[in-house]
Amino acid sequence: MSYHFEFGWLLEYYPEIIKGILITLELIAIGGVLGISLGIFCAWVRALGPTWLKPVVATYVELIRNTPFLIQLFFIFFGLPSLGLQLSELTAANLAMVVNLGAYSCEIIRAGIQATPKGQFEAGESLAMTRFETFRHVVLVPSLQRIWPALSSQVVIVMLGSSVVSQIAAEDLTFAANFIQSRTFRAFEAYIVSTAIYLVLAILLRQVLAVVGGFIFPRRAAR
Repeated sequence: MSYHFEFGWLLEYYPEIIKGILITLELIAIGGVLGISLGIFCAWVRALGPTWLKPVVATYVELIRNTPFLIQLFFIFFGLPSLGLQLSELTAANLAMVVNLGAYSCEIIRAGIQATPKGQFEAGESLAMTRFETFRHVVLVPSLQRIWPALSSQVVIVMLGSSVVSQIAAEDLTFAANFIQSRTFRAFEAYIVSTAIYLVLAILLRQVLAVVGGFIFPRRAAR
C-alpha cells in the first residue's frame, strides 16, 4: 500500500505550531534557570550545608530521581488542588520541570563539588570566609566548569521530556501536534513535523548552552 504525504495543512495550522514552540521554549527557559538554581542550592546543602537540612534535601532528590516525571506532573496538577492549591496548566508544568531538573542537577553539581581539591576549601578558610562564602566565591564556578557538559545534556533531556505536559492540556509543541492530527487525521505528518522541530530545538539548545558555557568559563573555551 502506497502512502501519499500531505503537508498542506502546515499553512493552516502554523499559528498552533508557533504557539506550541513558544510555550516549549518558555518551559525550558523557566525550568532551566530556576531548576539549575535549585540544583545549586541543593548541591551546596548536600556537600557543605547544615547537617539538619541534608536529610530533607536527600529525600527530595531521591524521591524525584526515582519516580516518573509524568507522575510528578500529575501529582502537582491533580493532587495539589486536593490541598487547596489550584494551579493553571502552564504553572503546573513549569513547577514540575523546576522540581525535576533541580533534583537531577543537584547530583550533577554535587559531583563537581566533590571533585574540588581540598586546597581550595582551605584557601577560603584561610581568608576567614564562611563555608557558604567559600562555596560561592571559590568552589562554585570551577565546579560548574567541570560538569557543564553533563548539566547541558540534562537540560536538553528535560526539554525533550517536557512533551508530556500536553497530558494536562498545557499547549506545548506536542499538544499542538495532537491537536493538528485530531483535526486533519494526518498523524504521520503531524508527528514528523513535531519530531523535526524537537530535533532542531535540541540542537539549538545545546549550542546556546555551549555559548553560555564559553561566556561563563572563558579559560575553558580558549583551550
